[in-house]
Amino acid sequence: MAPTLTAASTLILKPGAAWSDAWQRALAVAPEAFRDERVLNHWAAQWQADGSALSATSPVDGSPIAGPPRLDAETAQQAVRASLDQHRAWRHVPLEVRKARVGAALDALTEHRELLALLLVWEIGKPWRLAQADVDRAIDGVRWYVDGIEPMLQGRAPLPGPVSNIASWNYPMSVLVHAMLVQALAGNAVIAKTPTDGGAACLTLACALAAREGIPVTLVSGSGGQLSEALVRSPEIGCVSFVGGRDTGARIATAVADLGKRHILEQEGLNTWGLWNFSDWDSLTAVIPKLFDYGKQRCTAYPRFVVQRELFADFLAAYLPAVRSIRTGHPLAVEKATDPLPNLDFGPLINAAKAKELGDHVAEAIDRGAVPLHRGTLSDGAFLAGQDTSAYLPPVTLLGPPPSSPLHHAEPFGPVDTIVLVDTEAELLAAMNASNGALVATLSTDDPETYERLSPQIRAFKVGQGKPRSRGDRDELFGGFGASWRGAFVGGELLVRAVTDGPAGERLPGNFPDYHLMP
Repeated sequence: MAPTLTAASTLILKPGAAWSDAWQRALAVAPEAFRDERVLNHWAAQWQADGSALSATSPVDGSPIAGPPRLDAETAQQAVRASLDQHRAWRHVPLEVRKARVGAALDALTEHRELLALLLVWEIGKPWRLAQADVDRAIDGVRWYVDGIEPMLQGRAPLPGPVSNIASWNYPMSVLVHAMLVQALAGNAVIAKTPTDGGAACLTLACALAAREGIPVTLVSGSGGQLSEALVRSPEIGCVSFVGGRDTGARIATAVADLGKRHILEQEGLNTWGLWNFSDWDSLTAVIPKLFDYGKQRCTAYPRFVVQRELFADFLAAYLPAVRSIRTGHPLAVEKATDPLPNLDFGPLINAAKAKELGDHVAEAIDRGAVPLHRGTLSDGAFLAGQDTSAYLPPVTLLGPPPSSPLHHAEPFGPVDTIVLVDTEAELLAAMNASNGALVATLSTDDPETYERLSPQIRAFKVGQGKPRSRGDRDELFGGFGASWRGAFVGGELLVRAVTDGPAGERLPGNFPDYHLMP
């Protein structure tokens, strides 16, 4: 069991867990993909020392790490054309061969599981437990598809061109690498854009292990403005898969709609947890710390509680002790060299700029009338002496964020909870549907009939009954309503259907400009 670390402890960096240790191990495992102090791009089946390497720092302590090598638009277009050539060959590779190659890549990822997780800790600040889970979910999820792909591909064919993946930084393995390997298993060449904010080395290592097995992966880095023409609008692209914010997603949605291109656009939404005629407060207390995993930097985080006013006192009695128990700090700090890595709820946010922006939003909301119910402090965290903590933000809880605040209507993507009080069921539903669609929601009520009556009116793809919902794995479907999702739904068989062609006139389940079809 991991030790309990306190601010008074004299902490050290776990021996063997430094960025320099992880980097040297990555160089040893995949020397073709790394050069000196930089990662490489991979296109035309070769590792390329092109692009302008950005400087980058770790959110963990502000120290320098490898940044992504940004390509220009012309080179990105060359990479897309080369991927189309690979796609035309790969789509004719027999399924049994594709299964064997993807399986071999999964074996290699499993062999280097801990190194991939350590890179994630340094690059995006995930605590050790969650970094390992990210790697494991990618491996286990793709194995499920390898074992059961045959019936999913019955009567289907690969797309005309490669799948272009543009994903956020928070789940490089369990979302991005998982999707790429399933897309390749289905017969498509795959392209991935390295997220600018983090994950370059982890993704580079994962793609190196896949490329060694003959899987047609392309990995490129660059700004959205430079690469969007190639990765989104290029006629060679068969499908665009995007995970990120609504502003960027809306621009991509406009482009793919104009072109009639297959697309999967997972966008943010304000996921809410409603409480109405509820009394099982022990269950709520138990789940609150879990909702802070990775500092709520997840598309399925719950940053908004909508609470029946007469329950508010009981809600606070259940909520506040739980939020005060949240553990944060340096993800690799230990008391003794032999100690296991700490079991934290979260470490830093993705960077210092995000921590400052969110802190400013909190201050502005309070200035405009929000009531601070809880404000954590970094003095309670487990940090190394003198380390840079500018990317860290302790938990904050606000009552009544004003309508003028971004915290009122948008997902904060950080450890900030907001609470809205309501008096009627109509107000409850209006508050839970504040963001025109969400990915998940939960309604806690003692009355099953109340849940059955209200839950269909909540505009979320998944609605939990007193329990949190998640993106899901294996055969669990995933999508969104309203502005939280555009294009084909995924998960289970739907992920394969989204990246393959079926019978003429097929209408895929999804949220499209001209129709919305549930599975």
